[in-house]
Amino acid sequence: MRAASSAALRAAAPLVLLLLLALLVALAVRLPWAGDLGIHAATVERLRHDLLDPGNPLVDEKTPSPYYSPWTVFLGVLADVTGLGTFTVLRIAALISLALLVTGVWRFTGTFTEASASRSRRTATAALVLLCLLLLWGTSPFNWSGFLGLNSLALTVSYPSTFALGASFHFWALLRGALARGCGAPGFLGLGLLWSVILLSHQFSGVVASFGALAMVAGARPWPAPAVWARLVAGFGLGVVVLAAWPYYSFFSLFHAQNLEEIHRALYGDLLGRYWLLLPGVFALALRLRRDRRDPLVVFFVLGVVMFAAGGVSGHYSWGRILPAAVIPAQVAAGLEVFGQGRRAVRTAFAAVLGAALLAGAWTQSGVLGYVVPRGALPQPVADRYKPPWRGYHWVTPWVTYGDVVLAGNFPARQIPAYGPYTVAPGYPDFFLPDEAARAGAVAAYFAPGTGRAERLDVLRRYEVRWVVTYRGDAGLAATDPALHKVTTGPGGQTLYEVVGDPG
Repeated sequence: MRAASSAALRAAAPLVLLLLLALLVALAVRLPWAGDLGIHAATVERLRHDLLDPGNPLVDEKTPSPYYSPWTVFLGVLADVTGLGTFTVLRIAALISLALLVTGVWRFTGTFTEASASRSRRTATAALVLLCLLLLWGTSPFNWSGFLGLNSLALTVSYPSTFALGASFHFWALLRGALARGCGAPGFLGLGLLWSVILLSHQFSGVVASFGALAMVAGARPWPAPAVWARLVAGFGLGVVVLAAWPYYSFFSLFHAQNLEEIHRALYGDLLGRYWLLLPGVFALALRLRRDRRDPLVVFFVLGVVMFAAGGVSGHYSWGRILPAAVIPAQVAAGLEVFGQGRRAVRTAFAAVLGAALLAGAWTQSGVLGYVVPRGALPQPVADRYKPPWRGYHWVTPWVTYGDVVLAGNFPARQIPAYGPYTVAPGYPDFFLPDEAARAGAVAAYFAPGTGRAERLDVLRRYEVRWVVTYRGDAGLAATDPALHKVTTGPGGQTLYEVVGDPG
């Protein structure tokens, strides 16, 4: 009876994981639209049309962009070579990233499993760790790229952040193996190259990967020999060279990025509601600390917590993106503890608590079923947790073509470039766009109720606007103005206007 909880988790974890993975595959095919999907689609569109000099992904300017990474360049080449549509390519990206994430967690978990463990035990352990990564969060649903909760991953599985985190788990597993075996210089140089690819592909997840690497080195047993340290430094040096040489944007300029703090302030809200189900993982880390003062998961957790806390105290809220560096080791530790080396009674009690926490997490995030199951077919309590995705702007594509400039507010500007057009102002912060503030001011002026006709016409002329998208009740040029021609209406009372002739 004492082992009933552990046995139940051991038997159920692989089956439940298979069901969740099937759900995630269905989500990758469905590709619900919300958040940053528009800019990632726009990035692939620009690379498809001009691989060497794609320009800004959102506005018609020749500026660099951190969205042009090794991963998105690969996707751009895939789109160009195959002729597949951008959203089809993003579906393929989602499936690749999901496979990379699952296999990466499997390999990383294996580095903490006893070599003598049976295959079934290894499988159950890895499956339970994956379940913890997906479900062990809190009871307040939370979505953000780079955060692996099921609810968040449902919307971000095609994002570069998912690719970067999947690659990070492989990176940590390979690093632990290289440190344990003392492998040769080529192995460490390869690790340095992989590290740079992760950082270039999603900078915030790259910082998480870097903290994890520091923890793996700090917790290595035995302590690396001098020759291993030399190879490790060589690998790090190669990674820095690749970061400096990347041609699409200046990686190190990102350290001077401004205007990111207010956007990330939300990361410091409702911490208890979003993360309290992690408490079993924190307890598991405490047990690991008692066994080994240099346990790599404990070091990883401490680094993440310190950085996150420093961001909150100093007002650098963008540092909150490091939070997965605290969440991931706690989740991994929780999954490992059920089949670990501790006292059997403790592991059995822990398994019961963890099972309850996983059930609570699954219920909290059950609304994701709405993305693949008709809402009417869901039980009402589950349907109430579902939030419909964005509708997209495919309705303008019969008229608006690649490279056209569209004047629209911030929300449409986050989606319209996904289909090939540009907008006057970017829908996302753009550190490399020097006139970002002027563009945002021009859009605001156009839609401001008190702006005169001449000033509105000047905005259209200055940015070579071909189309205008407005909501019902928006200010701007009147629908009867001779500079505009009504083309069609879309969801939510939106209207597409063509700018007729020379607005000047």
